[in-house]
Amino acid sequence: MPPREDPEDSLFRLFKPHPWHGIAVGEGAPGEVAAYIEIVPTDTVKYEIDKASGHLRVDRPQRFSNVCPTLYGFVPRTYCGPRVAELCRRRVGREVRGDGDPLDLCVLSERAFTHGDVLVTAVPVGGLRMIDRGEADDKVLAVLAGDAVFGEVRDVGQLPPSQVERLKHYFLTYKQPPGEPSHAVEIAEVYGRETAHEVILAALADYDEQFPDLEARLRRVLAGG
Repeated sequence: MPPREDPEDSLFRLFKPHPWHGIAVGEGAPGEVAAYIEIVPTDTVKYEIDKASGHLRVDRPQRFSNVCPTLYGFVPRTYCGPRVAELCRRRVGREVRGDGDPLDLCVLSERAFTHGDVLVTAVPVGGLRMIDRGEADDKVLAVLAGDAVFGEVRDVGQLPPSQVERLKHYFLTYKQPPGEPSHAVEIAEVYGRETAHEVILAALADYDEQFPDLEARLRRVLAGG
């Protein structure tokens, strides 16, 4: 008689896990995290996760030549809520709120990726404390684990300054068409690895508070209940 099939194994052969809710961040977090990649540097269309379905959807075509210089996505099972906002408030000295999205992540790699909708292992090394119209919208900077060029980097200070400047320029201008007034986006600071770890842990805690019963509900589904 064949062994009884584990319900979790059988279900996951049938259904693709939701990239935000169904993928584990990894036991090495915050020093090493899973990252879901939405866009790559060659994309001329801005893709982002559809929160309801888990599929990538087209957010908007990139109208101009400004494209993200790194892999770009988010850390699964994170949420930018009150804890992430409080970290930002302490630094900038004014009230902000979380943007209600998973924590964004930029991943540097020597190798070219042809498309998004992939999972990679990333090592956070710093971040940009970005504020978008009163909302904390941190961009964690990371390197691809095992990358031949960036894989040994452990802090943002080890990155080429030009690489950080390109990222800052992208996020300050990617929503602003030439000739139009500046969009209300600012980068309050560039921070290092320890602060990036603090932001990730805050976003993980915000997720657990925002979705307190999600794990139990998933387990019930997997058990056939």
